[in-house]
Amino acid sequence: MTTATLTSKGQITVPAAVRAAMGVDTGDRVEFIEIAPGRYEFIAATLPVTALKGMFEKPARPVSIEAMNDAIARHGAAAAKVPK
Repeated sequence: MTTATLTSKGQITVPAAVRAAMGVDTGDRVEFIEIAPGRYEFIAATLPVTALKGMFEKPARPVSIEAMNDAIARHGAAAAKVPK
């Protein structure tokens, strides 16, 4: 297991082996994603949003804005009921 020490300023030095494995370098952005209470995933945020193009197939039929808003409202309401 690779470890790092937190400084009094809240900074850490990411070990060289971890930086190499993640493909990050000086000036690159990283994100901390909460995956469970008290547990975070540390990921590289180096790709532009345009890298997502083509990741998903086009829907078989067009989806209206109203249908999208309804789906967001349904899923948002369901997520709000989940205890954290």
